Amino acid sequence: MDQYADSFVFPIHKDHLEVYRKVAQEVAQIWIKHGALSYQEFAADDLHFPGTQSFADTLSLKEGETLIIGFTLFPSKAIRDRAQKTVGEDPRMAEIVDPLLQGERMIFDASRMVFGGFSSLVSETGEPLS
Repeated sequence: MDQYADSFVFPIHKDHLEVYRKVAQEVAQIWIKHGALSYQEFAADDLHFPGTQSFADTLSLKEGETLIIGFTLFPSKAIRDRAQKTVGEDPRMAEIVDPLLQGERMIFDASRMVFGGFSSLVSETGEPLS
C-alpha cells in the first residue's frame, strides 16, 4: 500500500511557539484519531544552506519569526481524503484552532501557509546513531 503525506510550512513569531506547541499537540491527536499514522511538526532553527533558496526567503520571514513545518503520514490517499473531511467536521478543531487565527489571539496568518499532499516516492528508515 502506498503511503500518503500532507505537509505544510508557515511562519510564526517566536513569542508564540509555546502556545502553538500546545495547540499542535491537541491537533495531532485529532488527526491520529481520524486515520493518520503519524503527525509531526518542527520549528526551524537553521534556514540557510549555501547555494539554495531558503524557506525564510520564499515565505518572506519577518523579524522575530521562525517557520513551522509539519508532516502528517497516512496509510493511503483514500484514508487521507477521508481524514481531511472528518477532521474538518470535528468540533474540537474549531474550538482549538479558530481562536488562534483571528482577532487579538491570532498567533499566525494562515494565508502565509504553504500546503501540499504527496504520494510516496521513496521510504527508508535506519537505526539511530549513538
